[in-house]
Amino acid sequence: MFRHFKIITLGCAKNSVDSEQIYSLLCKKGLKPVEDISQAEIILLNTCGFIESAKQESIETILELAKYKEEGNCHYLIMVGCLVQKYAEELKEVLPEVDLFLGTGDLLELPKMLTFLKGGETVIRVSQPENHLYDDCLKRDYTSERSYAYVKIAEGCNNFCTYCVIPQLRGAYRSRSIDSIVREVKELTANGITEIILIAQDTTYYGIDLAGKYLLPDLLRQLVKIPGLRWLRLHYCYPEHLTEELLQVIKNEEKICKYLDMPFQHISNAILKAMGRPMRKRETLSLIKKIKSIIPRVALRSTFIVGFPGETPEHFNELLAFLQEVKFERAGFFAYSREPDTPAALLPGQISPEEKLKRLEIATHLQEKILAAQQAQFVNQTVEIIVDGISSDYEGLWEGRTESDSPEIDGLVYFKPKPQIKIGDIIKVKITHSENYALIGEICDEFSE
Repeated sequence: MFRHFKIITLGCAKNSVDSEQIYSLLCKKGLKPVEDISQAEIILLNTCGFIESAKQESIETILELAKYKEEGNCHYLIMVGCLVQKYAEELKEVLPEVDLFLGTGDLLELPKMLTFLKGGETVIRVSQPENHLYDDCLKRDYTSERSYAYVKIAEGCNNFCTYCVIPQLRGAYRSRSIDSIVREVKELTANGITEIILIAQDTTYYGIDLAGKYLLPDLLRQLVKIPGLRWLRLHYCYPEHLTEELLQVIKNEEKICKYLDMPFQHISNAILKAMGRPMRKRETLSLIKKIKSIIPRVALRSTFIVGFPGETPEHFNELLAFLQEVKFERAGFFAYSREPDTPAALLPGQISPEEKLKRLEIATHLQEKILAAQQAQFVNQTVEIIVDGISSDYEGLWEGRTESDSPEIDGLVYFKPKPQIKIGDIIKVKITHSENYALIGEICDEFSE
């Protein structure tokens, strides 16, 4: 039996959690992970199918991995996840190199499905996404030391935005129990993790399916009691479900990062209506004002889609004016991707790729200027950061993040380490200068208590 495996993960942090569960599942069954992919007899690609560029990346990656079947030790090439959930039959036709296709609802069936591969036929297992949520018995195992861990508190989505395929890929919203999440966070912090990042397609909707009411505030109150936890961060907060109770918990609990990631997607009422987003411009501005009044030092992060069908130059300029007015501490932008089987794909007024790219560049450039001005204000200020480890960008320096920076998507703080510093420590750094998305500084003291 082939026993060595390698997992490649594309897409979002939710996919990363799934891959960590698959990793533990295979290890539990006696298989062994390898760092060198050329030594793997089983190579698994966890795919993303959210937008066209992600789908293309998945296809290109699997074709690159196929060379290990031709030239190396690889005997089985496996694709799992979102892209497979929607396009398994089409993928089978164009990718004969792949031996097994598993959908998002079938991840835990992997060991059993491996036994079906001996006949040499391509195997497909794609059932309903709701068949899978999370296996509490699988202990996540990290192959490298880090300060943070993502914890998936729910799966699926009930929002049905007109441009989005997530409900097709991940199914209806379903929450894990509070007890299950608390147990996992305790295990992670006991193993040295100091920052927990809660994720779901919509974290603020958490608990509706369990209790008929929002349970995120209750979950947070339980998590902050865990002794080893230093920072607790929220991602993907759907604005319509952001309650005052939740804001008060974020404000009052010291361990909760004063950081909110809320995907507003646009600000023009006409575009928001076409997107199927229930919140309009007036409500959005009111919510932002309310958040800042309750949590004055909050860092707001959002994402926006440019080039949505029917977005006129006036609508786009309205978005730019909104960005200039609010001055989000963090923001990301995407060009609209026309996804099959979505209502938005049928809308009139589809915008050319060239125009979408132009608008993407304009919005991104504006946010870069806003960020540069904000970053410059930190010079000569002292900030608290969590230590992530040795920098790959600056030789001899280490890197960390402020409370306003989430891993991989936001900025970094670089500093010269001292011998006692280790990954996961929270320290104070005096900023000496800023550079693009980065801050550079010097340690003020060994540790902050």
